[in-house]
Amino acid sequence: MKTIKNTKQKPYLEKIVPEFGSSFHYETFSKEKKNKDPIWHYHPEIEIVYVNGGTGKQQIGSHVSFYRNGALMLIGSNLPHCGLTDRFTGNSYETVIQMMPDFLGSGFFKAPEMKEIQRLLNNAKKGIVFHAAAKRAIGTKIEALQGLSSFEKLLGLLDVLQDMSATKQYTILNAEGYSLETGIQDNDRINQIFNFVQEEFTRAIPLEEIADLVSMSVPGFCRYFKKITGKTFIQFVNEYRLVHAAKLLHEKRISITDICFESGFSNFSHFTKQFKKFTGRTPSAYRNELNYVVF
Repeated sequence: MKTIKNTKQKPYLEKIVPEFGSSFHYETFSKEKKNKDPIWHYHPEIEIVYVNGGTGKQQIGSHVSFYRNGALMLIGSNLPHCGLTDRFTGNSYETVIQMMPDFLGSGFFKAPEMKEIQRLLNNAKKGIVFHAAAKRAIGTKIEALQGLSSFEKLLGLLDVLQDMSATKQYTILNAEGYSLETGIQDNDRINQIFNFVQEEFTRAIPLEEIADLVSMSVPGFCRYFKKITGKTFIQFVNEYRLVHAAKLLHEKRISITDICFESGFSNFSHFTKQFKKFTGRTPSAYRNELNYVVF
């Protein structure tokens, strides 16, 4: 896989090359072969990502959350997202499948037999996460594609898409927010903002600073960000901090006060209140349940 990187933390367009003799790209990563750094990027290909085990952040469009016991995602064309794994994730394997929306021809998914898969791919424009038994069963099928012939792998991919379209165990991530039909210029701008938040969320980020970053006035920036994401900038940053706090609660045996400040909050009472509102649990209750709850 070839990538075009930008060292100034702007989003980059990822160039994906299918395997020789195949119409789509299939790649598996492991502890010995790690995926790329978790930076914001986008590409015209639809992407399936299965993370076998481990914990981490899900950052797709304007959605940010924390996953446990692995993850299964379907990410639509040009939907900006961040890598799901890093050196702290602790997963066994990560499998990525990437294909153009018309990789089987412009009319293939318009056939009557493909009706439900077409609906699935339309929903993928907003990002989809799969849960529980569906995540594990479909993930097993995805991993089983490795080593098959090109023809068998194609049939297996269609079987995976069929299972995804049939299950009820899923959540659409950006149903109320992210404007997915924006132009590339908007993708670049919003992803520049997302990259900045990813790097700077542990400190206060004045609206004047972020507006100046994208050459906008503060009122203009606030209207733009709300229109694109469905959230205020402050809400988005706080959600990012809360997800990071949830990740720290799982990974580090440090005090909740330290987690509060490491996540970018300056007031412990405010942090506790926001965390409970976001997760339904206090930070201490959330940590206590980590060993018992399986997602």
